[in-house]
Amino acid sequence: MRLNRNFACFFVAMAGLSPTWADAPTATVGISETKPADGPSVEVDGGFMVPYTEKIPGTDLTFEMIPVPGGSFLMGSPEDEEGRREDEGPQVKVNVDPMWVAKTEINWAQYDEYMNLYKIFKEFESQGIRSVTDDNKADAITAPTELYDSTFTWEFGHEPEQAAVTMTQYSAQQFSKWLSRVTGQQYRLPTEAEWEYAARGGTQTPFYWGDDEAAAEDHAWYFDNTPDEGQSPVGTLAENPFGLQDMLGNVFEWTVNQHTEDYSEYKQREPINAIDVVKWPEIGSECVVRGGSWESDVEDLRCAARLASDDEAWKEEDPNFPRSPWWFTSDPARGVGFRLFRSYKPLDDELITKFWEASAEDVIGDVESRIQGGRGGLGIVDPSLPDAIKELDN
Repeated sequence: MRLNRNFACFFVAMAGLSPTWADAPTATVGISETKPADGPSVEVDGGFMVPYTEKIPGTDLTFEMIPVPGGSFLMGSPEDEEGRREDEGPQVKVNVDPMWVAKTEINWAQYDEYMNLYKIFKEFESQGIRSVTDDNKADAITAPTELYDSTFTWEFGHEPEQAAVTMTQYSAQQFSKWLSRVTGQQYRLPTEAEWEYAARGGTQTPFYWGDDEAAAEDHAWYFDNTPDEGQSPVGTLAENPFGLQDMLGNVFEWTVNQHTEDYSEYKQREPINAIDVVKWPEIGSECVVRGGSWESDVEDLRCAARLASDDEAWKEEDPNFPRSPWWFTSDPARGVGFRLFRSYKPLDDELITKFWEASAEDVIGDVESRIQGGRGGLGIVDPSLPDAIKELDN
C-alpha cells in the first residue's frame, strides 16, 4: 500500500517526542509515603503504590487503578494443561515491574467520552480553532466515526456500566493516548506478558482460582454462566488475588501484541522483562486479545489462552471501503474490549508512543483514507481540551 506522503509524515511526527509530555511534571498519583492500614499496596522507593481513583477531566466519570507488585512468572501453559494450544508455549520466565492495573474493563460511559470527540473535533475544525499543525502533530489523536449500525453493536446492551466492545486495537490505543494527555498519567494497553501476569494474580494454575472449571461461575461470565439478557456490568463477580475483576470472562481484552505462532523467540531471551514481550503489529489483523468473553467456553478463559484478531471476519458486515480502522462489526468482536495499565516508572517518549500509535501500514493507510475523506476526527489532546469543550457548549 502506498501512503500519501503528507499523511505518512503526520504519523512519523506522531511517533516523535512530544514537548507537552516531556515537559510535564513528575506525577505522584497513586503513591503514599506511608503504608495504608488495609487494602493492597506495593512498597517502592520512598513510599508505597496504593489504589487510586482517576476522574476523567471534564466529566464526573471515574475509574479505579490497583497496584500490582513486580515479580517473576512462567508465561504460557505447561504441555499437560487441559485445553492447551500450540501457541501457548514453550513456557518462558518473565520478570515484571510494578504497575497499576484498572480494576475493571473500560465501560461504555467512559468510552462514549472518547467517541464524542469525533463531533467535537469536527466543530473545532469548522471554527478554525485547535488546529493540527506541524508543531503539534505529536499531540494529536483520531476519534472514531459514528457506528455503522449501533443497534447491532449494542444488541447486548449499551448500559453505562457494561464493558465497551467492538473497538479495534488501534482505537483502544488512541483512547489510552487521549486519557493520558488529559490526565497527565501514562495509561496504555498491556503487553501479553503484563496481561497474563495480572490475570494470574501470582498463581500458575489454568485459572487464577485453580484448575476447577466448576468454580468459574463465581469469578467469570462465560457461555454457561451468562444472564439471559447477555453481557453483564463490569465488576460484579469475585476479584482475583491482585484485586482485579473480570480478568477472565465478560469481554476479551486487547494487548499491544501481534500474534506469534509460539514463544520460541522469547524463550531464547529468558529471563525477559514483560515490557519486552511484544511483537509490534506489522498488519492490522492477527493482534492478540486475552481472557475470553461472556460468549466463550470455560476452557477459553484460561490465563494462557490467546486469540488472534481477524479483520476480514470481524469486519465482515462493515459496508465501507476501506473498512473502519476504529470499529469491528461481527462476532466474536462484539465481545472484545480492553482495560488500562500504567507502569510504576514512566516509559520514555519513544516507547510510550509505540503503545499509543498504529505501526501497521495497512492501518495507517486506512486512517489516512478516512481522515482525508472527512470520515474521521482529528484533534489536539492536552490538559486544556476539557475547557475548550466547555467553551463549545457555552
